[in-house]
Amino acid sequence: MGHEAAQIIVPVLSLSDSTPNRGKYQGIIGGVVALGYTVGPVIGGVLAQKVSWRWCFWITLPLSLLATVAVVLVLPLKPVHGDMRKKLLVVDYLGAFLTLIGCTLIMLPLIWGGVTFPWGSAVVLAPLCCGFLVVLIFCLWEWKGARLPIVPMYIFKHSTVSGVFIAMFVNGFVFFSALYYIPQFFQVVLAYSPIHAGLFLIPLLIGQMSSSWIAGMTISRTGRYRAIVYSGFGILTIACGCISIFSESTAKATMVVLMLLAGIGSGMTMQTTTVAVQASVARKDMSVVTAFRNFIRMLGGAFSLSIASSLVNNAMRSTMVSLGLSSSTISAIVDNPSLLAHPAEIELSSNVASLILTQGYTTGFRHLFFLNASLGALATVVSFTMVKHKELLRGDEEKLKQEGLAALKARKAKHHQDCKSPEPDLERGDVEMETLSGPEVKDD
Repeated sequence: MGHEAAQIIVPVLSLSDSTPNRGKYQGIIGGVVALGYTVGPVIGGVLAQKVSWRWCFWITLPLSLLATVAVVLVLPLKPVHGDMRKKLLVVDYLGAFLTLIGCTLIMLPLIWGGVTFPWGSAVVLAPLCCGFLVVLIFCLWEWKGARLPIVPMYIFKHSTVSGVFIAMFVNGFVFFSALYYIPQFFQVVLAYSPIHAGLFLIPLLIGQMSSSWIAGMTISRTGRYRAIVYSGFGILTIACGCISIFSESTAKATMVVLMLLAGIGSGMTMQTTTVAVQASVARKDMSVVTAFRNFIRMLGGAFSLSIASSLVNNAMRSTMVSLGLSSSTISAIVDNPSLLAHPAEIELSSNVASLILTQGYTTGFRHLFFLNASLGALATVVSFTMVKHKELLRGDEEKLKQEGLAALKARKAKHHQDCKSPEPDLERGDVEMETLSGPEVKDD
Protein backbone atom coordinates (compact mmCIF):
# COMPACT_ATOMS: atom_id res chain seq x y z
CA MET A 1 0.00 0.00 0.00
CA GLY A 2 2.79 2.42 0.87
CA HIS A 3 4.61 1.74 -2.38
CA GLU A 4 1.46 2.33 -4.40
CA ALA A 5 0.59 5.50 -2.47
CA ALA A 6 4.04 6.84 -3.27
CA GLN A 7 3.35 6.31 -6.99
CA ILE A 8 1.22 9.47 -6.91
CA ILE A 9 4.44 11.51 -6.72
CA VAL A 10 5.10 10.67 -10.38
CA PRO A 11 1.91 12.28 -11.74
CA VAL A 12 2.23 15.19 -9.29
CA LEU A 13 5.72 16.04 -10.53
CA SER A 14 5.02 15.42 -14.19
CA LEU A 15 1.71 17.29 -14.26
CA SER A 16 3.31 20.32 -12.62
CA ASP A 17 5.29 21.12 -15.76
CA SER A 18 4.50 21.70 -19.43
CA THR A 19 3.85 18.61 -21.56
CA PRO A 20 7.02 18.82 -23.72
CA ASN A 21 9.23 18.86 -20.61
CA ARG A 22 7.51 15.89 -19.00
CA GLY A 23 9.64 13.41 -20.91
CA LYS A 24 12.75 14.86 -19.30
CA TYR A 25 11.33 14.70 -15.78
CA GLN A 26 9.76 11.28 -16.32
CA GLY A 27 13.16 10.05 -17.50
CA ILE A 28 14.85 11.41 -14.38
CA ILE A 29 12.21 9.80 -12.15
CA GLY A 30 12.55 6.48 -13.98
CA GLY A 31 16.33 6.61 -13.60
CA VAL A 32 16.07 7.22 -9.85
CA VAL A 33 13.58 4.35 -9.46
CA ALA A 34 15.86 2.02 -11.42
CA LEU A 35 18.77 3.09 -9.20
CA GLY A 36 16.74 1.96 -6.19
CA TYR A 37 16.00 -1.34 -7.93
CA THR A 38 19.75 -1.72 -8.54
CA VAL A 39 20.89 -1.07 -4.99
CA GLY A 40 17.99 -2.91 -3.31
CA PRO A 41 18.75 -6.50 -4.37
CA VAL A 42 22.43 -6.12 -3.48
CA ILE A 43 21.66 -4.74 0.00
CA GLY A 44 18.95 -7.39 0.43
CA GLY A 45 21.42 -10.13 -0.47
CA VAL A 46 23.97 -8.80 2.03
CA LEU A 47 21.36 -8.62 4.82
CA ALA A 48 19.95 -12.08 4.05
CA GLN A 49 23.40 -13.68 3.97
CA LYS A 50 25.15 -11.78 6.76
CA VAL A 51 22.40 -10.86 9.22
CA SER A 52 18.82 -12.10 8.70
CA TRP A 53 16.24 -11.91 5.94
CA ARG A 54 13.99 -10.06 8.39
CA TRP A 55 16.25 -7.03 8.09
CA CYS A 56 15.20 -6.71 4.44
CA PHE A 57 11.89 -5.49 5.89
CA TRP A 58 13.14 -3.68 9.00
CA ILE A 59 15.42 -1.46 6.93
CA THR A 60 12.41 -0.01 5.11
CA LEU A 61 11.19 1.70 8.30
CA PRO A 62 13.88 4.42 8.58
CA LEU A 63 14.02 4.79 4.79
CA SER A 64 10.25 5.28 4.58
CA LEU A 65 10.38 7.81 7.42
CA LEU A 66 13.13 9.73 5.61
CA ALA A 67 11.10 9.74 2.38
CA THR A 68 8.00 10.94 4.24
CA VAL A 69 9.89 13.83 5.83
CA ALA A 70 11.38 14.77 2.44
CA VAL A 71 7.94 14.84 0.79
CA VAL A 72 6.47 16.99 3.57
CA LEU A 73 9.34 19.48 3.61
CA VAL A 74 10.35 19.64 -0.05
CA LEU A 75 7.37 18.81 -2.30
CA PRO A 76 5.46 22.07 -2.97
CA LEU A 77 1.85 21.04 -2.37
CA LYS A 78 -1.09 23.37 -2.82
CA PRO A 79 -3.44 23.73 0.18
CA VAL A 80 -6.61 21.67 -0.20
CA HIS A 81 -9.81 23.69 0.07
CA GLY A 82 -13.34 22.49 0.69
CA ASP A 83 -15.23 20.28 3.11
CA MET A 84 -13.18 17.15 3.83
CA ARG A 85 -16.31 15.21 4.80
CA LYS A 86 -17.90 15.87 1.41
CA LYS A 87 -14.70 14.88 -0.35
CA LEU A 88 -14.58 11.56 1.53
CA LEU A 89 -18.22 10.82 0.71
CA VAL A 90 -17.61 10.88 -3.06
CA VAL A 91 -14.68 8.42 -2.91
CA ASP A 92 -15.51 5.27 -4.89
CA TYR A 93 -15.19 2.79 -2.01
CA LEU A 94 -17.24 0.10 -3.77
CA GLY A 95 -15.03 0.33 -6.85
CA ALA A 96 -11.90 -0.06 -4.72
CA PHE A 97 -13.44 -3.06 -2.91
CA LEU A 98 -14.45 -4.75 -6.18
CA THR A 99 -10.94 -4.23 -7.55
CA LEU A 100 -9.38 -5.90 -4.52
CA ILE A 101 -11.78 -8.85 -4.50
CA GLY A 102 -11.62 -9.41 -8.27
CA CYS A 103 -7.82 -9.40 -8.45
CA THR A 104 -7.53 -11.72 -5.43
CA LEU A 105 -10.05 -14.21 -6.79
CA ILE A 106 -8.18 -14.40 -10.10
CA MET A 107 -4.64 -14.59 -8.73
CA LEU A 108 -5.17 -17.30 -6.11
CA PRO A 109 -6.31 -20.01 -8.59
CA LEU A 110 -3.33 -19.16 -10.81
CA ILE A 111 -1.06 -19.98 -7.85
CA TRP A 112 -2.94 -23.15 -6.90
CA GLY A 113 -3.49 -24.58 -10.40
CA GLY A 114 -1.54 -27.76 -11.08
CA VAL A 115 0.40 -27.44 -7.82
CA THR A 116 -1.93 -27.46 -4.82
CA PHE A 117 -5.07 -28.48 -6.75
CA PRO A 118 -5.68 -29.83 -10.28
CA TRP A 119 -6.50 -27.22 -12.92
CA GLY A 120 -9.91 -28.79 -13.54
CA SER A 121 -10.95 -28.88 -9.88
CA ALA A 122 -13.77 -26.74 -8.50
CA VAL A 123 -11.36 -25.14 -6.02
CA VAL A 124 -9.48 -23.59 -8.96
CA LEU A 125 -12.28 -22.96 -11.47
CA ALA A 126 -14.87 -21.51 -9.06
CA PRO A 127 -12.82 -18.56 -7.74
CA LEU A 128 -11.38 -17.95 -11.22
CA CYS A 129 -14.86 -17.60 -12.74
CA CYS A 130 -16.05 -15.53 -9.77
CA GLY A 131 -13.05 -13.25 -10.18
CA PHE A 132 -13.84 -12.50 -13.83
CA LEU A 133 -17.49 -11.93 -12.85
CA VAL A 134 -16.43 -9.41 -10.18
CA VAL A 135 -14.24 -7.61 -12.75
CA LEU A 136 -17.28 -7.37 -15.06
CA ILE A 137 -19.39 -5.97 -12.18
CA PHE A 138 -16.61 -3.47 -11.47
CA CYS A 139 -16.67 -2.25 -15.08
CA LEU A 140 -20.47 -1.87 -15.02
CA TRP A 141 -20.31 0.01 -11.71
CA GLU A 142 -17.61 2.37 -12.99
CA TRP A 143 -19.61 2.95 -16.18
CA LYS A 144 -23.09 3.55 -14.72
CA GLY A 145 -23.00 3.63 -10.93
CA ALA A 146 -20.05 5.52 -9.45
CA ARG A 147 -20.41 9.29 -8.89
CA LEU A 148 -16.64 9.78 -9.13
CA PRO A 149 -15.31 6.56 -10.72
CA ILE A 150 -11.80 5.29 -10.10
CA VAL A 151 -11.56 4.41 -13.79
CA PRO A 152 -13.91 6.44 -16.03
CA MET A 153 -14.85 4.10 -18.86
CA TYR A 154 -14.77 6.85 -21.47
CA ILE A 155 -10.95 7.01 -21.33
CA PHE A 156 -10.83 3.70 -23.23
CA LYS A 157 -12.23 5.33 -26.37
CA HIS A 158 -8.69 6.57 -27.01
CA SER A 159 -6.77 3.76 -28.73
CA THR A 160 -3.47 5.05 -27.31
CA VAL A 161 -4.77 4.78 -23.75
CA SER A 162 -6.02 1.20 -24.25
CA GLY A 163 -2.81 0.23 -26.03
CA VAL A 164 -0.60 1.69 -23.31
CA PHE A 165 -2.56 -0.12 -20.59
CA ILE A 166 -2.11 -3.48 -22.38
CA ALA A 167 1.57 -2.76 -23.00
CA MET A 168 2.23 -1.69 -19.39
CA PHE A 169 0.61 -4.85 -18.04
CA VAL A 170 3.19 -6.72 -20.13
CA ASN A 171 5.98 -4.42 -18.92
CA GLY A 172 5.11 -5.11 -15.28
CA PHE A 173 4.72 -8.84 -15.93
CA VAL A 174 8.12 -9.18 -17.62
CA PHE A 175 10.07 -6.82 -15.38
CA PHE A 176 8.94 -8.15 -12.01
CA SER A 177 9.24 -11.79 -13.04
CA ALA A 178 12.82 -11.07 -14.17
CA LEU A 179 13.56 -9.11 -11.00
CA TYR A 180 12.44 -12.06 -8.86
CA TYR A 181 13.41 -15.15 -10.85
CA ILE A 182 16.78 -14.21 -12.38
CA PRO A 183 18.52 -13.97 -8.96
CA GLN A 184 16.72 -17.16 -7.93
CA PHE A 185 18.06 -18.88 -11.05
CA PHE A 186 21.62 -17.97 -10.07
CA GLN A 187 21.05 -19.23 -6.52
CA VAL A 188 19.24 -22.48 -7.34
CA VAL A 189 20.88 -23.60 -10.60
CA LEU A 190 24.37 -22.09 -10.25
CA ALA A 191 24.54 -22.25 -6.42
CA TYR A 192 25.52 -18.58 -6.08
CA SER A 193 25.25 -16.76 -2.76
CA PRO A 194 22.45 -14.17 -2.31
CA ILE A 195 25.01 -11.35 -2.61
CA HIS A 196 26.53 -12.78 -5.81
CA ALA A 197 23.08 -13.40 -7.30
CA GLY A 198 21.99 -9.84 -6.49
CA LEU A 199 25.03 -8.43 -8.28
CA PHE A 200 23.92 -10.11 -11.51
CA LEU A 201 20.80 -7.92 -11.52
CA ILE A 202 22.93 -4.79 -11.93
CA PRO A 203 23.23 -5.06 -15.77
CA LEU A 204 19.44 -5.36 -16.09
CA LEU A 205 18.82 -2.33 -13.91
CA ILE A 206 21.63 -0.18 -15.26
CA GLY A 207 20.22 -0.78 -18.75
CA GLN A 208 16.78 0.27 -17.57
CA MET A 209 18.06 3.34 -15.71
CA SER A 210 20.16 4.65 -18.60
CA SER A 211 17.62 3.99 -21.37
CA SER A 212 14.79 5.51 -19.32
CA TRP A 213 16.78 8.71 -18.84
CA ILE A 214 17.90 8.88 -22.49
CA ALA A 215 14.35 8.21 -23.75
CA GLY A 216 12.98 10.98 -21.54
CA MET A 217 15.56 13.48 -22.77
CA THR A 218 14.90 12.46 -26.38
CA ILE A 219 11.17 13.11 -26.00
CA SER A 220 11.85 16.47 -24.37
CA ARG A 221 14.01 17.53 -27.34
CA THR A 222 12.10 16.00 -30.25
CA GLY A 223 8.52 15.64 -29.00
CA ARG A 224 8.43 12.10 -30.46
CA TYR A 225 7.72 9.00 -28.40
CA ARG A 226 5.88 6.39 -30.51
CA ALA A 227 8.93 4.78 -32.14
CA ILE A 228 10.71 4.59 -28.77
CA VAL A 229 7.79 2.66 -27.26
CA TYR A 230 7.47 -0.10 -29.86
CA SER A 231 11.24 -0.34 -30.39
CA GLY A 232 11.66 -0.85 -26.64
CA PHE A 233 9.16 -3.70 -26.58
CA GLY A 234 10.84 -5.24 -29.62
CA ILE A 235 14.22 -5.21 -27.86
CA LEU A 236 12.62 -6.61 -24.69
CA THR A 237 11.03 -9.45 -26.69
CA ILE A 238 14.34 -10.48 -28.26
CA ALA A 239 16.13 -10.32 -24.89
CA CYS A 240 13.51 -12.49 -23.14
CA GLY A 241 13.66 -15.06 -25.91
CA CYS A 242 17.43 -15.28 -25.50
CA ILE A 243 17.27 -15.35 -21.67
CA SER A 244 15.01 -18.40 -21.89
CA ILE A 245 18.01 -20.49 -23.03
CA PHE A 246 19.99 -19.78 -19.84
CA SER A 247 21.51 -22.94 -18.38
CA GLU A 248 24.44 -24.06 -16.25
CA SER A 249 26.74 -23.92 -19.27
CA THR A 250 25.78 -20.43 -20.51
CA ALA A 251 28.75 -18.03 -20.48
CA LYS A 252 28.49 -15.33 -17.82
CA ALA A 253 29.38 -12.61 -20.34
CA THR A 254 26.43 -13.72 -22.49
CA MET A 255 24.11 -13.53 -19.49
CA VAL A 256 25.30 -10.01 -18.65
CA VAL A 257 24.81 -8.75 -22.23
CA LEU A 258 21.32 -10.24 -22.51
CA MET A 259 20.21 -8.81 -19.16
CA LEU A 260 21.60 -5.41 -20.16
CA LEU A 261 19.58 -5.67 -23.39
CA ALA A 262 16.42 -6.56 -21.46
CA GLY A 263 16.96 -3.57 -19.17
CA ILE A 264 17.39 -1.22 -22.14
CA GLY A 265 14.14 -2.45 -23.69
CA SER A 266 12.22 -2.15 -20.43
CA GLY A 267 13.56 1.34 -19.74
CA MET A 268 12.56 2.58 -23.20
CA THR A 269 8.93 1.68 -22.43
CA MET A 270 8.73 3.00 -18.88
CA GLN A 271 8.29 6.78 -18.93
CA THR A 272 7.52 7.10 -22.63
CA THR A 273 4.17 5.41 -22.08
CA THR A 274 3.29 7.91 -19.36
CA VAL A 275 3.92 10.78 -21.77
CA ALA A 276 1.85 8.96 -24.42
CA VAL A 277 -1.28 8.56 -22.25
CA GLN A 278 -1.05 12.09 -20.88
CA ALA A 279 -0.83 13.54 -24.39
CA SER A 280 -3.87 11.52 -25.53
CA VAL A 281 -6.49 12.75 -23.04
CA ALA A 282 -7.96 16.01 -21.83
CA ARG A 283 -6.04 17.84 -19.12
CA LYS A 284 -8.65 16.94 -16.48
CA ASP A 285 -8.08 13.20 -17.14
CA MET A 286 -4.28 13.23 -17.01
CA SER A 287 -4.03 12.25 -13.35
CA VAL A 288 -6.56 9.42 -13.81
CA VAL A 289 -4.82 7.78 -16.78
CA THR A 290 -1.39 8.21 -15.17
CA ALA A 291 -2.47 6.59 -11.91
CA PHE A 292 -4.26 3.74 -13.71
CA ARG A 293 -1.23 3.18 -15.93
CA ASN A 294 0.88 2.72 -12.78
CA PHE A 295 -1.76 0.41 -11.27
CA ILE A 296 -1.89 -1.75 -14.41
CA ARG A 297 1.89 -2.14 -14.40
CA MET A 298 1.93 -3.25 -10.76
CA LEU A 299 -1.02 -5.57 -11.43
CA GLY A 300 1.00 -7.17 -14.22
CA GLY A 301 3.82 -7.68 -11.73
CA ALA A 302 1.48 -9.35 -9.24
CA PHE A 303 0.08 -11.69 -11.89
CA SER A 304 3.59 -12.51 -13.12
CA LEU A 305 4.68 -13.79 -9.72
CA SER A 306 1.53 -15.91 -9.39
CA ILE A 307 1.85 -17.44 -12.85
CA ALA A 308 5.63 -17.84 -12.63
CA SER A 309 5.29 -19.69 -9.33
CA SER A 310 2.82 -22.08 -10.95
CA LEU A 311 5.08 -22.63 -14.00
CA VAL A 312 8.17 -23.37 -11.91
CA ASN A 313 6.33 -25.63 -9.45
CA ASN A 314 4.64 -27.59 -12.25
CA ALA A 315 8.00 -28.04 -14.02
CA MET A 316 9.56 -29.36 -10.82
CA ARG A 317 6.61 -31.72 -10.31
CA SER A 318 7.05 -33.08 -13.86
CA THR A 319 10.77 -33.58 -13.21
CA MET A 320 10.04 -35.53 -10.02
CA VAL A 321 7.50 -37.71 -11.83
CA SER A 322 10.07 -38.46 -14.57
CA LEU A 323 12.58 -39.48 -11.87
CA GLY A 324 10.10 -42.02 -10.51
CA LEU A 325 9.46 -40.43 -7.11
CA SER A 326 6.42 -41.61 -5.20
CA SER A 327 3.32 -39.40 -5.11
CA SER A 328 3.66 -38.92 -1.34
CA THR A 329 7.26 -37.69 -1.72
CA ILE A 330 6.26 -35.35 -4.56
CA SER A 331 3.40 -33.91 -2.50
CA ALA A 332 5.69 -33.41 0.49
CA ILE A 333 8.27 -31.53 -1.61
CA VAL A 334 5.62 -29.38 -3.34
CA ASP A 335 4.14 -28.46 0.04
CA ASN A 336 7.57 -27.77 1.54
CA PRO A 337 10.36 -27.24 -1.06
CA SER A 338 12.89 -26.62 1.72
CA LEU A 339 12.96 -30.42 2.20
CA LEU A 340 15.28 -30.56 -0.82
CA ALA A 341 17.93 -28.90 1.33
CA HIS A 342 17.73 -31.93 3.67
CA PRO A 343 17.08 -34.86 1.29
CA ALA A 344 17.86 -37.50 3.91
CA GLU A 345 14.64 -36.59 5.76
CA ILE A 346 12.57 -37.82 2.79
CA GLU A 347 14.92 -40.66 1.86
CA LEU A 348 16.41 -38.99 -1.22
CA SER A 349 20.03 -38.91 -2.29
CA SER A 350 21.70 -35.52 -2.57
CA ASN A 351 22.25 -36.12 -6.31
CA VAL A 352 18.52 -36.64 -6.94
CA ALA A 353 17.63 -33.56 -4.88
CA SER A 354 20.15 -31.49 -6.84
CA LEU A 355 18.76 -32.81 -10.14
CA ILE A 356 15.21 -31.86 -9.13
CA LEU A 357 16.33 -28.34 -8.34
CA THR A 358 18.52 -27.71 -11.36
CA GLN A 359 16.60 -29.57 -14.07
CA GLY A 360 13.12 -28.74 -12.76
CA TYR A 361 13.90 -25.11 -12.06
CA THR A 362 15.69 -24.60 -15.38
CA THR A 363 12.67 -25.98 -17.24
CA GLY A 364 10.28 -23.73 -15.31
CA PHE A 365 12.56 -20.74 -15.88
CA ARG A 366 12.63 -21.49 -19.62
CA HIS A 367 8.82 -21.71 -19.77
CA LEU A 368 8.51 -18.40 -17.91
CA PHE A 369 10.74 -16.50 -20.32
CA PHE A 370 9.08 -18.12 -23.34
CA LEU A 371 5.88 -16.62 -21.95
CA ASN A 372 7.61 -13.28 -21.37
CA ALA A 373 8.86 -13.24 -24.97
CA SER A 374 5.37 -14.04 -26.28
CA LEU A 375 3.83 -11.24 -24.21
CA GLY A 376 6.60 -8.89 -25.33
CA ALA A 377 5.75 -9.66 -28.96
CA LEU A 378 2.09 -8.92 -28.20
CA ALA A 379 3.04 -5.58 -26.60
CA THR A 380 5.20 -4.72 -29.62
CA VAL A 381 2.28 -5.26 -32.00
CA VAL A 382 -0.16 -3.42 -29.72
CA SER A 383 2.11 -0.41 -29.26
CA PHE A 384 2.84 -0.25 -33.01
CA THR A 385 -0.83 -0.41 -34.05
CA MET A 386 -2.67 1.31 -31.18
CA VAL A 387 -0.31 3.98 -29.80
CA LYS A 388 -0.76 7.10 -31.92
CA HIS A 389 1.39 10.21 -31.97
CA LYS A 390 -0.01 13.38 -30.40
CA GLU A 391 1.63 16.78 -30.33
CA LEU A 392 2.90 17.43 -26.82
CA LEU A 393 2.42 21.21 -26.94
CA ARG A 394 -1.24 22.02 -26.26
CA GLY A 395 -3.00 25.19 -27.33
CA ASP A 396 -3.41 26.46 -23.77
CA GLU A 397 0.14 25.61 -22.72
CA GLU A 398 1.51 29.18 -22.92
CA LYS A 399 -1.53 30.67 -21.18
CA LEU A 400 -1.26 28.24 -18.27
CA LYS A 401 2.47 28.85 -18.05
CA GLN A 402 1.92 32.62 -17.75
CA GLU A 403 -0.80 32.08 -15.13
CA GLY A 404 1.56 29.88 -13.16
CA LEU A 405 4.34 32.47 -13.30
CA ALA A 406 1.91 35.19 -12.19
CA ALA A 407 0.74 33.08 -9.26
CA LEU A 408 4.35 32.40 -8.28
CA LYS A 409 5.20 36.12 -8.38
CA ALA A 410 2.12 36.94 -6.28
CA ARG A 411 3.12 34.33 -3.72
CA LYS A 412 6.65 35.75 -3.53
CA ALA A 413 5.32 39.31 -3.16
CA LYS A 414 3.00 38.25 -0.33
CA HIS A 415 5.84 36.41 1.38
CA HIS A 416 8.04 39.53 1.07
CA GLN A 417 5.33 41.70 2.66
CA ASP A 418 4.87 39.27 5.53
CA CYS A 419 8.57 39.30 6.37
CA LYS A 420 9.72 41.63 9.15
CA SER A 421 11.92 44.61 8.33
CA PRO A 422 15.64 43.87 8.79
CA GLU A 423 17.50 45.09 11.86
CA PRO A 424 19.58 48.29 11.30
CA ASP A 425 23.22 47.76 10.40
CA LEU A 426 25.27 50.28 12.39
CA GLU A 427 28.49 49.48 10.54
CA ARG A 428 26.85 50.29 7.22
CA GLY A 429 25.26 53.51 8.56
CA ASP A 430 21.72 52.16 8.59
CA VAL A 431 20.67 54.13 11.72
CA GLU A 432 17.19 55.25 12.49
CA MET A 433 16.62 58.99 12.25
CA GLU A 434 15.39 59.14 15.84
CA THR A 435 18.82 57.99 17.03
CA LEU A 436 20.56 60.89 15.23
CA SER A 437 18.16 63.75 15.93
CA GLY A 438 16.58 62.70 19.17
CA PRO A 439 12.90 62.34 19.86
CA GLU A 440 10.50 64.44 17.84
CA VAL A 441 9.34 67.61 19.67
CA LYS A 442 5.72 68.57 19.13
CA ASP A 443 4.60 72.21 19.06
CA ASP A 444 2.16 73.22 21.76
